Amino acid sequence: MRVTFCCTDTKAQPWLEGLRAALPGASVDLWSAGAAPADYAVVWVPPQQFFDEQAGLKAVFNIGAGVDALMKLRLPAGVPVVRLDDAGMSAQMAEYVCHAVIRHFREFDAYEAEVAEGKWSYRKPHLREDFPVGVMGLGVLGERVSRALAQFDFPVMGWSRSAKTVTGVKCFSGDAGLHDFLAATRILVCLLPLTPDTENILRRETLQRLLPGAYLINVARGGHLVDDDLIALIDCGHMAGATLDVFRTEPLPAAHPFWRHPKITITPHTSARTLREESIAQIAGKIRALDRGASIASLAGVVDSKKGY
Repeated sequence: MRVTFCCTDTKAQPWLEGLRAALPGASVDLWSAGAAPADYAVVWVPPQQFFDEQAGLKAVFNIGAGVDALMKLRLPAGVPVVRLDDAGMSAQMAEYVCHAVIRHFREFDAYEAEVAEGKWSYRKPHLREDFPVGVMGLGVLGERVSRALAQFDFPVMGWSRSAKTVTGVKCFSGDAGLHDFLAATRILVCLLPLTPDTENILRRETLQRLLPGAYLINVARGGHLVDDDLIALIDCGHMAGATLDVFRTEPLPAAHPFWRHPKITITPHTSARTLREESIAQIAGKIRALDRGASIASLAGVVDSKKGY
């Protein structure tokens, strides 16, 4: 069995060592142009040349949950793509989103600013029922985030393209359910996959449907958000602010207005980082299963190329 590793901006050696330890007897090598054909590939934002040369792959494993970069490439016909379905990311994402929601709800950002100025003051507590949280995207990460938020007694709603059921969460689906979902949401969390259908979904038309004083948390992809529309809606008072972890260009350019906007909190795409050991264990387990004759359909995280996730 031959496994090739092609991951942009990733330290290859720890991954190679981990995969070799998890797949004893397999040949695991770093890809370079002209390399011998492999059976399986472990990738992150590979160049088109990689797939042009590796046309005989049995499966491609992406070391992340988002596959939008892969979907832009010409992939070999019939080769399945498998994304990480958790690998420790859902707990991180739940931590990040709950922190952002609670920080806004409890006005800890305002307290921080006042303390920095030497002010000692109190603010009237808000009611949770006045801060319904809507989660866009109810995949593995979205479901975990929704259930975590419900533990803090916030009213939690979820929206997805197809109908889903999550205990303790009021679920909406499809275009028909999007309007009602947005109209009932005050804190909006985006965890959607980035596809042609969801690109620019966080624009003036949708964001202005949110309850007055709305707050946005985007931990999905920068391509979901129309930056200027968000700034305009904050500046006119319809939205209270935003916490953003993902951007159209990363690192975020120094001249971008998000850096300086007083009501926007930014973090450097760190809401849920790939955990190497957990990811290697998951990928190696799936490769072993396929090598024993298991079907692709039996694996978790197989990407539907038509949907793009």
